[in-house]
Amino acid sequence: MNYLFDPAHWSGADGIPTLIAEHLLYSLIALAVAAVIAIPLGIYIGVTGKGVFMIAGLANALRALPSVGLLILLVLLISPAFPSRMGYILPSLIVLVLLAVPPILTNTYAGVRAVDAAAVDAAKGMGFRTMKILTDVQLPCSLPLVLSGVRSALLQIISTATIAAYISLGGLGRLLIDGKAQNDYSQMVAGAVLVALLALFFDQLLAFITRRVVSPGLTRRTIKSAPAAETVKTPATV
Repeated sequence: MNYLFDPAHWSGADGIPTLIAEHLLYSLIALAVAAVIAIPLGIYIGVTGKGVFMIAGLANALRALPSVGLLILLVLLISPAFPSRMGYILPSLIVLVLLAVPPILTNTYAGVRAVDAAAVDAAKGMGFRTMKILTDVQLPCSLPLVLSGVRSALLQIISTATIAAYISLGGLGRLLIDGKAQNDYSQMVAGAVLVALLALFFDQLLAFITRRVVSPGLTRRTIKSAPAAETVKTPATV
């Protein structure tokens, strides 16, 4: 842990703040791309019932992909077309996106399908159109599961983004790779601790956001009721 408390490691182009910023950049870009792909697709499958095979088949297949092996393969295929650093950044992002799509897709689909049919029928009875039912009934009711999928995906991305260091990119994986090359176990422990702290921070941040944006009725949070009015005692009749 001495590595973390050395001021020399907290400044410069290879300092810890720079590595954290790079790690977060890869992670958040991958999460945004995965959400743009998986959430609309999960909503479509959940509403129409078409393409359910993608949930059981494609999503599970993506989970089984070996991240490092796929990363090296993509670098060999893509880097010749991109002589700059993009030839290494793009494969890393593709791997992270493929890792993040399954939990978001699965949870979005499950959230939409779990909406009470009676609520949907009531909305139809009130004259709501299909898009109005989706935006005002199905999406709000499925929001807890959707956010749970995003939360799970982000944790997996943050923990796996260290693979970018295998192809000479930045991020907290640099501490692990460089520490191993130099037999510097203090540096390796520092990298592992920082990745864990980063994951815990964003896990709690998304949990806080979920509590704020999701209806208390959906999460079964109790709402303090107003104090009951005092009962006026009437004199007993003689």
